[in-house]
This record gives sequence, structure tokens and C-alpha cells, in this order.
Amino acid sequence: MERRERHHSGADEKINKIVRKVEDDLRDSIVPVSLMGLPASERRLIHQHFDRDSDIVTKTYKINEEEYELRVYPVGNLKRYAEKRAAEAMQNGQKAELPPMSSYERFVIHEALKDNDALKVASFGEGAERHIVIEPNLFGRGLKKIIKKIKLF
Repeated sequence: MERRERHHSGADEKINKIVRKVEDDLRDSIVPVSLMGLPASERRLIHQHFDRDSDIVTKTYKINEEEYELRVYPVGNLKRYAEKRAAEAMQNGQKAELPPMSSYERFVIHEALKDNDALKVASFGEGAERHIVIEPNLFGRGLKKIIKKIKLF
């Protein structure tokens, strides 16, 4: 029993070290952290740790039969980045091109900006070059609705 506890605390120490490193790497970043070579039990503990934080999302991807990648996404940072770039686009009246991102990262950005009628947000490009363009919507949905109502009368 004593031997098992030591092993368990060693595993906890390893997980805590990984978590601290990931948190440091994500602090001011919009880029996910990729963790490879972790056994399922350690991936599960890392998922559980970050499940408590709504600004961070973890996802595991199967690479091949025996290899998995755990990605830790800084969702809160991504949302703040999208909102900042959207505000810049609105302020200067020009479109803002974001760097290429994974489908999940693009999904987060689209979700963060979907309710802003003053913006057009679209993805462009193929494969690893796919990226988002944020553009001020000169004729927002509100104006389109008004035009439709005017045509009715």
C-alpha cells in the first residue's frame, strides 16, 4: 500500500508539473498546447484539471492505433483576441485577417462573434491555410430588415 501511494504522488507531481507548464504556455497565447506520448490515465487527469476552467478546453485526437495527441485550447484568449480584432476592424473600417487556425479554433471565433450584426465573419482558404476574415458589415441585418419592411408598404 505504501509503495502504491508513493507511485500515486509521483504521478500527481508529474501531472502538476505538466499542468503548470501548460498554464504558463497559454497565459498570453491564442495557440493551443499539444501534448504527445501521455498514457490514457494521465490524459484523463489533465482533462479533469482543466474541466474546471471555462477559459480552457481540452480535446484528445487519435493519431494512429497507439498514439494520441491532447490539445489544450486557450478558448478565453481566443474569444478576447477575436473581440479585439473585431473592434479594430469596426474602428478603422477595414477587414481584419486572422492567422490560420484549426477548425475548432475557427468555431470558437465564429461563436464569439456570431451575435454582432455589425460584422461579417467568414472562413477562407484550404487546409492548414484556412483562416477567418472579420469585416465591418456596412449594411447590417438591422438595416436589411428595415429595407424589407419599407418594401412591404
